[in-house]
Amino acid sequence: MSDPPQQILGIRFFLGDLEEALTAAASGGLVVAPSAPVLADLPRDPAQREALEKSDLALTDSGLLVLLWLLLKWQRLPRLSGLRFLQGLIRRPEFRQPGATFWVMPSSEDAWANTAWLARDGIGVGADASYLAPVYPAGPLADPALLAAIERQRPRFVVINLGGGVQERLGYYLRCRLSYRPAIICTGAAIAFLSGRQANIPPWADRLFLGWLLRSLNDPRKFIPRYWKALRLVPLLLRFGRAGVSPGD
Repeated sequence: MSDPPQQILGIRFFLGDLEEALTAAASGGLVVAPSAPVLADLPRDPAQREALEKSDLALTDSGLLVLLWLLLKWQRLPRLSGLRFLQGLIRRPEFRQPGATFWVMPSSEDAWANTAWLARDGIGVGADASYLAPVYPAGPLADPALLAAIERQRPRFVVINLGGGVQERLGYYLRCRLSYRPAIICTGAAIAFLSGRQANIPPWADRLFLGWLLRSLNDPRKFIPRYWKALRLVPLLLRFGRAGVSPGD
């Protein structure tokens, strides 16, 4: 039996193991794995903050969060990355059933690479089970076309493969508007690590919290500024700890 969720910055983080997380996700709801840069933006993004605070399962994906919480609060959090979670989910029989999944892709190139990788792994993704996302604006999101596509297919799992800060807001919109309760999985680039669209992160690097380093080495102009921004998480944790983040701080 897993420990009760730990509230950090107003978000209830899951503290169980992988199998417990997969079982919990299979019952439906919004699953998020916020990165450190996403958490660092909580004061400036009320729509994102609401999505994370009202998620059904929040994974401790951020190695920086886990390390800072140990240093500041002397509490060791079990880390469960979005990559490891997705790898476990892909192995589940219910996930591999025909028609069980629906995939939201960030680009046509990603859609091709990701669906090809899934096909090689034995998971077929038809054209009606994949959606190419537009560029979404800031603030609360709405996408009636995506909502209608999911309602037509009624998959058990909706996997959103967009950037952090966008996918959670989209997932929250879907959870609030869908007429049934699928598992809405916001693991972002995790599928791209597997399909080769982003830097490969071997299991040992994921366990050692080094995914950020491999991504930065692979694309320094994109990821070094992003992870530098994540250092704003330090004063946020010092100021708010377990409490919800106030706007504008």
